[in-house]
Amino acid sequence: MRIAVLGTGHMGSTLGAGFIGAGHDVVFGSRDSSRASGLPAPALGHVEAIAGSDVVVSALAAAHSLATLTPLRESLADRVLIDIGNAVDEHMDLVYTDSSLGERLQLALPDARVVKTLSTVGGPIGVNPTLLSAPTNVFLSGDDAAAKGVVGSLLTDLGWAVDRQVDLGGITTARAVEHYFLLFAALIGALRTPTFNIAITH
Repeated sequence: MRIAVLGTGHMGSTLGAGFIGAGHDVVFGSRDSSRASGLPAPALGHVEAIAGSDVVVSALAAAHSLATLTPLRESLADRVLIDIGNAVDEHMDLVYTDSSLGERLQLALPDARVVKTLSTVGGPIGVNPTLLSAPTNVFLSGDDAAAKGVVGSLLTDLGWAVDRQVDLGGITTARAVEHYFLLFAALIGALRTPTFNIAITH
């Protein structure tokens, strides 16, 4: 599968390397591809990267990704768009206190098939859940069942067993996982490490 990872920072590079390790063809999308370096795959402009892709991953700075992606509405039509971001400001406060980035993206990009996932785990765990000592869970939110199926398959490729994937429902449930960021940040402070995750037991 051809995956376009938009964003060339640490998260984008980590995800891209994870997908490459799982056997996928990856290209990075950058606002200035001539300045992108040290990546595990080639970088193109956003439109060019999206054009040849089956799935698009937004690893952009989450507080600004809505503004960056909205002008790409036509390019993103009919694409599965994976949103991994937690939109917070410079004070680490939520940008969308009564909504979520996932919801805002789906509203702004009605022809894209937005799926929220991997926003509750640190990047290295997202692409390698065996870094933890026991199985944990990852979540999916989105209105398009087929798109969630595609994303679920990609998560399986990254090491997330099907029974560790929790489908929370429509894209409105993205606010639940995004607002978890407040607890996630507090836990980093208490545990002094980002290497942890949620495990659902029942």
